[in-house]
Amino acid sequence: MGIFSSLNYEQKEATGILQIGTFLEYFDLMLYVHMAVVLNELFFPKTDPHTAGLLAATGFCATFIFRPFGALIFGYIGDTMGRKPTVIITTMMMALSCVVMATLPTYAQIGIGASWAVTICRIVQGMSSMGEIIGAEIYLTELVKPPARYPVVSLMDCASGFGTLMALAVATGVFAVGMDWRVAFWIGALIAIIGTVARTALRETPDFINAKQNTQKIIKNQSLTKKTILAYFLIQCGGPLCFYFTYIYCGGILKNLFHYTAKDIIYHNLIVATIGFLWTIFITILSYRIYPLKIIKVIAIISTIFILCIPYLLSNISSPLYLILIQFFTGAMGIYVAPAKAIFFNHFPILKRFTCASFIYALSRALMYIITSFGLVWITEKYGVWGLLFIFIPVIVGFGFGLVHFENLEKAIGNYPTKKLSNNSMNIVSSELQT
Repeated sequence: MGIFSSLNYEQKEATGILQIGTFLEYFDLMLYVHMAVVLNELFFPKTDPHTAGLLAATGFCATFIFRPFGALIFGYIGDTMGRKPTVIITTMMMALSCVVMATLPTYAQIGIGASWAVTICRIVQGMSSMGEIIGAEIYLTELVKPPARYPVVSLMDCASGFGTLMALAVATGVFAVGMDWRVAFWIGALIAIIGTVARTALRETPDFINAKQNTQKIIKNQSLTKKTILAYFLIQCGGPLCFYFTYIYCGGILKNLFHYTAKDIIYHNLIVATIGFLWTIFITILSYRIYPLKIIKVIAIISTIFILCIPYLLSNISSPLYLILIQFFTGAMGIYVAPAKAIFFNHFPILKRFTCASFIYALSRALMYIITSFGLVWITEKYGVWGLLFIFIPVIVGFGFGLVHFENLEKAIGNYPTKKLSNNSMNIVSSELQT
């Protein structure tokens, strides 16, 4: 493949190791998310459906609400000690949390202590995943030059998508053969340990080393505006909304409208995740030939048109197959930032990059998952499916604002391709900007 032929041995090795680590991390993180329909009944008290829904939302949000704190901790480590220590520490934390989950007594055995313990495990997993994926993406942003940089960084999304896919596959297998659910978490712990060991072979990025050696010069030549911070925050809000709607909200529709069992919902989501994974691979490859901001701009326009029609479609839905179509436009072609992440990172100062990018990323997810988990329960009860637009429309507008802002930044430094620029001249401009 042309993408990898342009990389040297060190870049290929780092890409492979980080991909494996990100896959393992998201396998562990999403294992509970997609088995929550069963695990919530084991670790939380049985109660009425409304309260049960709020408890489930609390368990889900626990994974993300403490992510900003994780971002500050790992951001500090990443910007002072280096990118390498961060990705090793976070993978180790995920392994330990999986071991605890695999051995944790249920609510029936120890009462409310089980609820607290599983919530703490989810918090640890959320915080560790925060430092892991941002660390991997920044590492590759600083290691690889354009245009290979764009698909290489986007490969981390492919890895996280594959981790999600395998978590669903394992969950499906657990139900299919009647296996103890704890086995899945033992598998997660084992592969996380493997990922930790593999990442010790990484070297620190040249950009970070150079920045530490020339601190005063780097700080003087790089700045970060409030508008860029806001734009990055708004553009990051689309992903969590699309994810929650696709897997959690639509999972509720399958359960309540089509009377799907937990096993049926997991299998259905496996199909959706497979489609999303294949789509991510497609746009990752495409980003080597087409400028990433142009790709997500076209996808966002198509998705927005479809999303505005979702309330009508849900009001007239008659088959789970129609729901898969809806989930494709929100779960795969939704308002996501891939494969343009490397472009956004490049507009953050090197010695503030990890802290700023990870904290904004974490804050956007914490806020959006609280809004979706609790807000959708209230808003759809009051306004029905049309209430979805009260959340979708502001997020879409914010995404558009963020996208336009980064387009303007790229144009200002001469990195936004035009018809007058050939691919070769664009590469030359990009390379000069990095030196």
